[in-house]
Amino acid sequence: MREVIATKAAPQAIGPYSQAIKAAGLVFCSGQIAFEPASGTIVAGDVSQQTERALQNLAAVLAAAGSGLDRVVKTTVFLKNMSDFAAMNQVYGRYFKTAPPARSTVEAARLPRDVLVEIDVIALA
Repeated sequence: MREVIATKAAPQAIGPYSQAIKAAGLVFCSGQIAFEPASGTIVAGDVSQQTERALQNLAAVLAAAGSGLDRVVKTTVFLKNMSDFAAMNQVYGRYFKTAPPARSTVEAARLPRDVLVEIDVIALA
């Protein structure tokens, strides 16, 4: 069984994908960017502010799935510029303090809406 997860507390999918899929005891979250669902705008500011919003969006999607950031087992972070790694990592570390998940971080030439960071996660349901 697969269950589509959708919440208005995070940005709505703008293409043929789901905010998340719950299957086999896991939650697979699509990448989240610094999109503010209430205002419908991208968070202005640096990678720190954008990382904060992306993680808040992921937390909302995970909550809708009955999970949470404390149940994340794997993340992938896409950065527009790898020189932003330290600033992203500082914010990221506030969300994953103990037993942080496995992580990959890659530099991407271009991200949706020209944001500075996008993050996706896999979590226990």
